[in-house]
Amino acid sequence: MTDMNVFHGFLAAIRQLPQAARVETMDDAERVKRAKGVMRKKIDRSLALDLEACVNCGYCSEACHVVRATGEARFAPSRKLDLLRRFHARESSAFAPLKRLFTSDITAAELREWQELVYDGCTECGRCSLVCPMGVNTARGVNVMREVLSEAGLAPAELMAVAQEQAGAGTVFGVGPNELKEALQALQAQGIDIPVDAPRADVMMVTTVIDVLLYHDALAATARILNHLGVRWTIRSAGFEAANFGLLAGDEALQHAASRRLIDEALAIGAKTVILPECGHAYPALRWEARLDDGGPLPFEVLAASEYVGREVQAGRLKLRPVEGRPRVTYHDACKLARHGGVVQEPRDALRAIGVDLRETIPTAEQNWCCGGGAGTFLINRAAPLRHKAWAIKREQIDATGADTVVISCGSCRLNFMAGAEEDAWPVEIRSLVEMVAAQLPA
Repeated sequence: MTDMNVFHGFLAAIRQLPQAARVETMDDAERVKRAKGVMRKKIDRSLALDLEACVNCGYCSEACHVVRATGEARFAPSRKLDLLRRFHARESSAFAPLKRLFTSDITAAELREWQELVYDGCTECGRCSLVCPMGVNTARGVNVMREVLSEAGLAPAELMAVAQEQAGAGTVFGVGPNELKEALQALQAQGIDIPVDAPRADVMMVTTVIDVLLYHDALAATARILNHLGVRWTIRSAGFEAANFGLLAGDEALQHAASRRLIDEALAIGAKTVILPECGHAYPALRWEARLDDGGPLPFEVLAASEYVGREVQAGRLKLRPVEGRPRVTYHDACKLARHGGVVQEPRDALRAIGVDLRETIPTAEQNWCCGGGAGTFLINRAAPLRHKAWAIKREQIDATGADTVVISCGSCRLNFMAGAEEDAWPVEIRSLVEMVAAQLPA
């Protein structure tokens, strides 16, 4: 169980983040110049097609948890790409010379306005892209807009503070190799074998600051499952942090630096598989976007913890005891895992293997509603009211199932669920998927 005093301490640390950020000062002309530079670099054929394909049908707004929660059209997913769309029309479209005559240029004031739209008001959950009849990848466009604003010095101070700490000191919220080893020693004292810094291993497990500080149950559970399966594994103190705050802030250089730490350690030990913790955005950061220095694909497989556990159950290698009482549970699909990564069946098979009464939300799986806390929004202090309104959709969806427990496979989702549950005095139990599975390992 999570120590609520530690949880509240973590929330207090988040409130102090703006004071830690190094903010680059620049005039408005420089902001616009830098923003346009990123737009020019990032608008390739695929993104240009997305920008031109939108027919303003409104389906994306109906799919957006922020629009539904607030009723405000300004948060419409298609609108979040308007600045990119206008730049493309003026600078890179087929009729750019003509369109430049009657299409207004972007301004610094608009860049500031868009900060709330693409950071506070979007988790890049991808639900809008899923329902778009034209196949527009809005989530990718929003990610580009984050890069645009970051280059213009307009990323939220909270995200920049953590990204700068991760790139500079190699720590996140003060957690580095020493703090990791202290947490692991505490688990080892409980009798859990955790190989640290082994020179060779088939599997490299990575974790996050959230698990080191808050969710020891998830960290311990993953270790126990790996030990039970008898795989040769390790966790490397020089490259263990899966969270990638460069990705969240929109700083491509910081994103690549964070991924490079993990890649270097996996290559050094000859890992065949890297298992990510219960962290949604860590999944696309390493699995889909990370590359070797020469641009080649990673020579090892990257799996989310829930994905790995589910595969082992499916293959018959992981046998589990049924849980007593057949509790009523529902599963919350983390957006980056389900919609972006297709990790849908694996966690459900793991839950069915322990004999729970699994009750699906409506809609479910790829169509499931986002909890509102992803893509770094949980760290943005001013976004708290907006985030809670979005979470209310998730709460109502789960209440309708009649489940007593919601099972989660993403630390950011878990943070947002805990904050929402405390504010609303919500009685539903919140549990980690790997923790539930580890509790049912055969003796």
